[in-house]
Amino acid sequence: MKKILWLLALAGLIHASPLPDAQAQSRIRDVVDVEGVRQNDLIGYGIVVGLNGTGDSVRNSPFTEDSLTYMLERLGVNVQGEDIKPDNVAAVLVTATLPSFARNGSTVDVSVSSIGDASSLEGGTLVLTPLKAANNEVYAVAQGSVFVSGIDVQAQGARETRGTPTTGAIPNGARVEREVGYEFNKRNSIVLALRDPDFTTAARIEDTINKAVGSPIAFMRDPGTVDLDLRSVQGSPSRILASIENLPVEVEVPARIVIDEKSGTIVLGEDVTISKVAIAQGNISIKVSETPVVSQPNPFSDGESIVLPRSQIQIEETGTDSIAMLNSNVTLSQLIDGLNALGVSPQEMADIIRTMKAAGAIHADLVMR
Repeated sequence: MKKILWLLALAGLIHASPLPDAQAQSRIRDVVDVEGVRQNDLIGYGIVVGLNGTGDSVRNSPFTEDSLTYMLERLGVNVQGEDIKPDNVAAVLVTATLPSFARNGSTVDVSVSSIGDASSLEGGTLVLTPLKAANNEVYAVAQGSVFVSGIDVQAQGARETRGTPTTGAIPNGARVEREVGYEFNKRNSIVLALRDPDFTTAARIEDTINKAVGSPIAFMRDPGTVDLDLRSVQGSPSRILASIENLPVEVEVPARIVIDEKSGTIVLGEDVTISKVAIAQGNISIKVSETPVVSQPNPFSDGESIVLPRSQIQIEETGTDSIAMLNSNVTLSQLIDGLNALGVSPQEMADIIRTMKAAGAIHADLVMR
């Protein structure tokens, strides 16, 4: 039977709680970024030593032997012409993030990842490694014991791996050697960049700052930018920014639906609305059964046994006879509650929402993942 969902205004199925009158407020610092105040990515090439036979092999990773030879020569050990085949050394890439306004001597965390055929970095120690930025300048140096969360256990006839033992981390493993020059307090203006551009949110940030400061220093340039003119305000830019970054502002959230078909997760915004629409949805059940039959030849004949296929296909439509009629004042959250009350699966629910969006009955952005 064709399954058609009857939700006449969802009567008797929906007991939706009223929505709050005021939306949740966020701090300005949580919704904007300050232009010029940013992190910088660092990268370096190094070697990890002290591995328990889980390092790179010379045949598949010849650059590891070259790196070890170069390092030993810099330390005054001549190994030219020697056949070095260590199995306790691994070549790695070291990455880190240099925070804003990081000073000489401060430390940052680093990540270590194998680039050869090493099976594990557990128990290894990263040798002094320079970390460079995009301008090819060294800003930090990293060194220390590598902490690995993955496990790689190998026996004579079995092997078990959990996590990723070829990557690790060194907390506070890099020390800053060069500062990024930036005179923030010499600026006459500050640019606030919204992480999620929106006209309404940008206008509210402008009004909130001007009201708190008492003078029109904020100006909304576009939905993603708010300019601050500091020439008419006393105090350093750092103090002014500290006084306004914790001001509460109401963030406008767009009407959006996100559907993750792999996990069956549906996330919908509060302002999603539905126009008047009728919905019919059916399930088709297909069953295929195989009952092969063996045909035997006559006694004392030259024939042979053969298997004859016997297949049966049954197609059924399951469900109850009903039709969904939704009024224009029904929200998507009410629709979801009604579908849940009828036992509709997440996959069917996603199909219904996608079809309603195609029909123009849902007024929201639909994001499929």
